[in-house]
Amino acid sequence: MAAETSLLPYAPLLAALTYAAVQDVRTRRIRNELTFSLVLTGILQSFFTLHTVSPSASCFGLLVGFALTFIMFAMGAIGGGDVKLMAAVGAWLGPAGALQVFAGAALVGLVVVLFQSFRQKRLGLLFRNSAVLAINVLHAQDVGIDHVSETGKSSRSVDKPIPYAVPILAATVLVLSAWRNGL
Repeated sequence: MAAETSLLPYAPLLAALTYAAVQDVRTRRIRNELTFSLVLTGILQSFFTLHTVSPSASCFGLLVGFALTFIMFAMGAIGGGDVKLMAAVGAWLGPAGALQVFAGAALVGLVVVLFQSFRQKRLGLLFRNSAVLAINVLHAQDVGIDHVSETGKSSRSVDKPIPYAVPILAATVLVLSAWRNGL
């Protein structure tokens, strides 16, 4: 992305992500109407003059955003709305953008979970549960994906899982800021 890139084409994406984050914090749900309309507008905008990515990049980004988060969904780490939201981000930002937002959201989410666990005096439990889950993931072929998913659900280290739309929003803002500054 070139330096001094306008953020105007991304305004609908940022507005919808902000709404999704607020809803996720309040209700721990992201409405299908929001994610599907965000996917649709992401693909549609790629055909207009003031687009963020080409139509093929939009479709490939949608698939990348979906695939990256579906693995976490299968393990019970995030909800289906989070998967659809990342797919929508991919439709707006393309495959490279989806990968960058996914990585950024994972880091933001990690910081939030570490802070939550520390505040709730469950940091040791977080590390133990993370090790158990990692071992299960490594042996998923032996134990089966259902076992890995159940382990993920039963190994929660904090009272409430984080509303993942918030890290997705934060990571999207960071990625767009980096693009705008030519990074």
